[in-house]
Amino acid sequence: MNKGILFVLSGPSGVGKNTVLDALFKEYDGVSYSVSATTREAREGEVEGEDYFFISEEEFKNIEKKNGFIECALVHGHYYGTPKKFVDEKLESGEDIILEIDTQGAKQVREKYPDAVYIFLLPPSLEELKNRLDKRDTEDTKNKSIRIKNARAELKEVHKYDYEVVNDSLEDAVREIKKIILREQKRRDEKDDNWTICRKTSW
Repeated sequence: MNKGILFVLSGPSGVGKNTVLDALFKEYDGVSYSVSATTREAREGEVEGEDYFFISEEEFKNIEKKNGFIECALVHGHYYGTPKKFVDEKLESGEDIILEIDTQGAKQVREKYPDAVYIFLLPPSLEELKNRLDKRDTEDTKNKSIRIKNARAELKEVHKYDYEVVNDSLEDAVREIKKIILREQKRRDEKDDNWTICRKTSW
């Protein structure tokens, strides 16, 4: 059995990562979501164990001390981390999973999973990103400013990713990410090691 592929999806807050993934999973079941842990409060509609594992800061730090995360970071005042056991069990069973994390976390994952596939989801423009944050209406003015500031820094990391996808149209973004996944699965199944060499970029 071939080992599963770990896909890493990053992009600034408000770019639509969750929306794109939700749409992807509805039409394609060849990849599953890697659930992360976070200390932030659940948003309306989010489900424990499906969207995130919502835990206290004390619980989070205890897991971190035991090296239980493959990556973790403080983002917008809250801790986020990916449980290592969850990911490794999925990959060893041959299941392909996609992890949605910020650029800080992606750097940490790169060190532990050099063969992972890194995808960056871009907004059409910074102005459109601001509009989407306004429409989402889940942040106060201060937090929106923090997210825009962080977005400017994150967008400078695009060149470090294997693939770039612009989320101008939900349908187009989903189609492009699906194409990337199918392409990488085909490479894995055909054991074409040269594809990895051509695809990978320098961090």
